[in-house]
Amino acid sequence: MNAVDDTGSIVAEPDWSLLLSDALELASAADHWRRVTCEMRERETLSPSNAHAVQRLVLSYIVYDRCSREVADNGAVLKPKRGNPKAIARLSPHFQAMREAGNDAERLEAELGLSPRRRSGVAKVQKRATRKTASQNYLKPVAQ
Repeated sequence: MNAVDDTGSIVAEPDWSLLLSDALELASAADHWRRVTCEMRERETLSPSNAHAVQRLVLSYIVYDRCSREVADNGAVLKPKRGNPKAIARLSPHFQAMREAGNDAERLEAELGLSPRRRSGVAKVQKRATRKTASQNYLKPVAQ
């Protein structure tokens, strides 16, 4: 796991090689992760608790890209099988998976405050203030 530059150690990047096998997809996942976490850091919405949601968002992007390449090559509709008089044209499973991944990404972007319409609805991460006790107001460190 690598920490993204300038995010401190807020959220460590997942080991994409455990989830993906294609070298281009590994590079794409790292780019998506970097882009999303940097934007969230700038908006002060990045926290360790939403790390897995960001991971799911990146994987949705990867699945969407993978399926869209397949749909671009073969089309959104599968041709009926030749020789079968009852065969009909049907939607490609890649097209359906692409739409699902797009919907998942859209929902996660809204949840994380990345879509322009939802940015105002996401609150900044609350930074914990140090808690003082009543005695700390009266006790002061002794100079040596």
